[in-house]
Amino acid sequence: MPRKPASELIWDFRGETMGTSWSVRLIPPPELGRVLFQDEIEHELAAVVALFSHWDETSELSRFNAAPEGFYEVSEPFWALLDASLDLADATYGAVDPTLGALVDLWGFGPPGPRPLDSFGKNPTAPYETEIKAAQAVSGWLKLRLNREARAVQQMGGLKLDFSGIAKGYAVDRVSDRLTALGAHSHVVEVGGEMRGAGVKWDGHPWWAELEQAPGAPGGRTVAALFDMAVATSGDWVRTYEVYGQAYSHTIDGRTGRPINNGVASVTVLAETAMRADALATALAVMGPEEGLAFANYVGLAAAIVVRGEDGLTEIVSSAFQAMLDEGE
Repeated sequence: MPRKPASELIWDFRGETMGTSWSVRLIPPPELGRVLFQDEIEHELAAVVALFSHWDETSELSRFNAAPEGFYEVSEPFWALLDASLDLADATYGAVDPTLGALVDLWGFGPPGPRPLDSFGKNPTAPYETEIKAAQAVSGWLKLRLNREARAVQQMGGLKLDFSGIAKGYAVDRVSDRLTALGAHSHVVEVGGEMRGAGVKWDGHPWWAELEQAPGAPGGRTVAALFDMAVATSGDWVRTYEVYGQAYSHTIDGRTGRPINNGVASVTVLAETAMRADALATALAVMGPEEGLAFANYVGLAAAIVVRGEDGLTEIVSSAFQAMLDEGE
């Protein structure tokens, strides 16, 4: 049975980070004040930006991406997230890939900004095949070389790391772990829609979260009890543009060098950490409905995939997700 907190008091905190919003709800221990929690939350989020923002030219990530060829020692947090990302790349056969920054930039979703407009100044242009091949030449997790003894990463020239598919989840986990260390064992943390809950409220109820859905999704309203659990959703409607009727989403498949075009509208994943949920939601979107569902069932992952088809949107769920639905009825 979960331990009930000693207080009915709930504090709310909000702000902005990483180009999006964040929020925290927590039950404070009696000896600590609001200012401390506000400062600690903002400190953790600022540390993530300083490490992994590719929009901030002074971040460790941006400095590595702009560096000339050579091996560069990186900080312990940078190394840890890169190592975790590469483990996920191995586990998902490259559906999670932290080396796709050049492709992300090429397709107009990175710091250089949107794609240039056509000669009429109305529609964005798509990259040429030669541009895609050139970006792929400096991308791919199997090409990355590491010196583990020196905690160093090779910059082969033009390679750009991009942790966008995992950084928000990582930030959620960092804040959640910090709150636990401060004694706020009951809390829920959200950054840009990625969430993680810990403990229960005074009445014994968990922190409830409504699962994000693609616009027009067929499923009814679904809420999940985030008792020591995290949830993340990857959707093709979040950042997208059209080129003469062809929609391009921000999720890039490194195997093709292009935004995904496999019918997946959204993927929601429930996992033990927000970082894992965040990364695997992206991975299943890249894999597509059939491969993604098979992978989720193989590893016991709770996932819901919304697919676009000729008859509209349909939802398929993994065995673990269905078991959770059945338990909640």
